[in-house]
Amino acid sequence: MLAAGLALALATGLAGVGSAAAQEGGGARRSFVNVVQVSGYLDRVLADFLADAVGESERDGAEALVIQLDSPGSVLATAELDALAFRIGHARVPVAVWVGESGAQALGGAASLVLAAPLAGMAPETRLGLVPRPIFGEVPAALRQGTLGPEDALELGVVELNREESAVLGSFIAALDGQEVAGETLRTATFEAVEGGPPRAELTVDARLAKLDLLPRLLHTVASPPVAYLLLSAALVLIVFEFFTAGVGVAGLVGAGCAVLAAYGLAVLPTSLVGLALLALGVFGFAVDVQTGVPRFWTGVGVVAYAVGSLVLFEGVGIGWLPLVAGVVGVVLMMLAGLPATVRSRFSTPTVGRESMIGEMGEAVAEAAPDGVVRVRDALWPARTNRATPIGVGQRVRVIGIDGPLLEVEPEEGGAKDYRERRGSSPPPTGHDAGP
Repeated sequence: MLAAGLALALATGLAGVGSAAAQEGGGARRSFVNVVQVSGYLDRVLADFLADAVGESERDGAEALVIQLDSPGSVLATAELDALAFRIGHARVPVAVWVGESGAQALGGAASLVLAAPLAGMAPETRLGLVPRPIFGEVPAALRQGTLGPEDALELGVVELNREESAVLGSFIAALDGQEVAGETLRTATFEAVEGGPPRAELTVDARLAKLDLLPRLLHTVASPPVAYLLLSAALVLIVFEFFTAGVGVAGLVGAGCAVLAAYGLAVLPTSLVGLALLALGVFGFAVDVQTGVPRFWTGVGVVAYAVGSLVLFEGVGIGWLPLVAGVVGVVLMMLAGLPATVRSRFSTPTVGRESMIGEMGEAVAEAAPDGVVRVRDALWPARTNRATPIGVGQRVRVIGIDGPLLEVEPEEGGAKDYRERRGSSPPPTGHDAGP
């Protein structure tokens, strides 16, 4: 059978050549099959695409409609999935679903489309299963509780074509020849006997490939869990970044664009409000400590909240470990390294005009050992003491220097009596120090 499959696969290359020759020679129009490629989670964009493909195939008189399927599941509402499966199962044109190429899968709601189609086949090393509930008739327990490979699915009668016949798309189309659907026999290939070998197949139909247009493809991509999550993460970081910069800049505009795209994806996907709230809490925690300039309690809250929120953001669909790690690590690095550096750069410009604060008195609101937070002029500032002795909460301090957004302070008691004295010339020698 494998040799026969290879012979059928060889015919794939002849289909496009035959189509071009027929068109250039102006000969009689050949029969054709429409082929649509479906990948990713089934959403409204793909549902409309498949429904339109069925209708177009019916109107144009296609020999069959072939759906190339590779999907981890469905995010459609129950009624929408049922309507799509019914449309495929009761179309006026034969519909065949090919789970391919090798390594593809049809799980969850996507597996329901395979069961609904009159004809189906699976390429080698593909998986089918985890059917949530029956739509047409009973579903074998093996498909409800787990997944099946091509051989097991054929044995259970879930698919009609074996894995050799479904090895590649051309083989699958050729293997449709002779299959009966609603009393009609499909004609897609001719077979020529070869002495000492399997029959040679040549497609007698043209394959018309259809894909999503640019805008629907963009919306479908945005509605995938990893992309929606990464867009949301980028939007949150860029919007917070914009709050700490002067005016409206590129970060704000890009962040707003990411937020709009992420909002569409979150609206399509089964999004958890708890997950969204945790992500917002995480970013808020980071922003609190960015203002103080010292990672403390709220930074820990931000890390934990953002990591947990990322894990529970979607219900029933997974983000994937690589996007998850990239999102959490990227946000943490930006909040702990990138944003504080930007804040220091902004407030270190000479136009801020804070040199007059030198000599001002304030109060420590967080212990400085040596870094802490002080209140000066009714505002909180990150501070660092220039002495080995820590400054306790509530202790009076004097500003003796400024380094970017950081104030250099010393305790009022035990410090220089006058900040100018520390930076001025040495006092004149007393009589005890003067020479004879």
